[in-house]
Amino acid sequence: SNRKRSVCLYSIKRKVVAAMMLSRLAPRTTPLRRYTADSTRSFRWFSAVSDEGAVDDPSDVDVPPRPPPSKSISEEDLPVSFADISRAQVAIRDGIVRTSCEKSHFLSEIIGANIYLKPEFRQFTGSFKERGARNAILQLQKRSPEDAKRGVIAASAGNHALALAFHGRDLGVPVTVVMPTVAPMAKVDKCRKFDARVIIHGGHIGEAKEFAETLVDSEGLSYINGYDDPPIVAGAGTIGIEMIDDLPEVDAVVVPVGGAGLIAGISCAVKTLKPDVEVIGVEPEFCASFTAALEAGKPVAAKVTPTLADGLAVPVVGPHAFEVARYYVDECVLTTEKEISLAVLRLLEQEKMVVEGGGASGLAALLPGGKLDRPELKGKNIIVPLCGGNIDTTVLGRILDRGMSADHRLCNFTATVSDRPGGIARLTALLAEEGASIKDIYHERAWLYTSVDQVQVKCVVELQGIDHAKKLKQALLDEGYPLIWDMEF
Repeated sequence: SNRKRSVCLYSIKRKVVAAMMLSRLAPRTTPLRRYTADSTRSFRWFSAVSDEGAVDDPSDVDVPPRPPPSKSISEEDLPVSFADISRAQVAIRDGIVRTSCEKSHFLSEIIGANIYLKPEFRQFTGSFKERGARNAILQLQKRSPEDAKRGVIAASAGNHALALAFHGRDLGVPVTVVMPTVAPMAKVDKCRKFDARVIIHGGHIGEAKEFAETLVDSEGLSYINGYDDPPIVAGAGTIGIEMIDDLPEVDAVVVPVGGAGLIAGISCAVKTLKPDVEVIGVEPEFCASFTAALEAGKPVAAKVTPTLADGLAVPVVGPHAFEVARYYVDECVLTTEKEISLAVLRLLEQEKMVVEGGGASGLAALLPGGKLDRPELKGKNIIVPLCGGNIDTTVLGRILDRGMSADHRLCNFTATVSDRPGGIARLTALLAEEGASIKDIYHERAWLYTSVDQVQVKCVVELQGIDHAKKLKQALLDEGYPLIWDMEF
């Protein structure tokens, strides 16, 4: 069969690639741009951004010299290679969850392609960050046991802090995480339960990182950046190997982009094993840092607006991650807040998966109306990693409401009714006849100037979708109610 032939060809290719890489498995001896045994104790290669990417002054970000255009540099010049990823896969395989690519029949029907989900949120701490964190700690233990005994440190408000704390305890390495005051208390408490030393400092992640760096110098700790250090990128790249193992006939991989570490690792692995596979990045339009870097040819500060995909809100992509990603990645598109909320809703309803906004961004671009809703992708085999599921319940509730609104299942309108007894009763009776469930209703008298015996009623109703919304609106108009309808069809 075609599948057996594809698996066979892939197996041959994997063996050839492995043989080619054997000569490169020894520790590297090249300059600082690459992870070497001669590197400094800290894992801060050219990185002046925090694990969440915030900086006080973007002009202060220290980046490596701008390399030539992406395809003009060779793979040997990249900070991370397939050999690094292969070593990472062997190193971490006993300490992380090996997630599988699961076909979603519901989403495949909606999107018009064969959609395979890779649920990385099923890692113990809820995100793919465990892969890189474990690999970085193991690399440090191998390279410098004394440094490992002193401990590692990171500034993070979320997934990286959890991953580092968990695997640090498992591997016997002391972990310090500096978290800003805005960090969710649930994540702070979890880090403490993993025996990490948690320091709350700074109003944002940039201030937290500045304080963390003072401890690097004063206590001799090793700093691990959550998306740019080469061992972190290599750990993330193990996801790409597993993708090809599970689905050799894959046509495209759609990856969420924040600091670019995840897509750098995945694209390196996927493109090495199957160069014809298309690798597409997706980032929120409210923080398009990778797109800005591609346009500038180097990491630059991008404008950041609060977004549902808060885990992807990195104002400056990692320099090492950017070098690798722009060499391998085919394209990067933007997704909207509406699409992200719909993706979270679809995953919860159709797949019974609770995924954070950033983790669902890849799927968001594939949904009808998204940037990847294209004819050339219809019928293709597409893998989407769901990279995180650490979402606060209050945030989840807001996202679901927005998703239902975007799906025309939660509608908001204002109707003008009589202010005499029975005026609102007649309106609610009509809503009941049309099958609309009232979620909220507000009586407004003061700001209506047309008639003293009329009143505005603001309603939020639950409906079954866009057809139901159109039907309700027409019924209200037919009954003569002046309407302000806040949804566009």
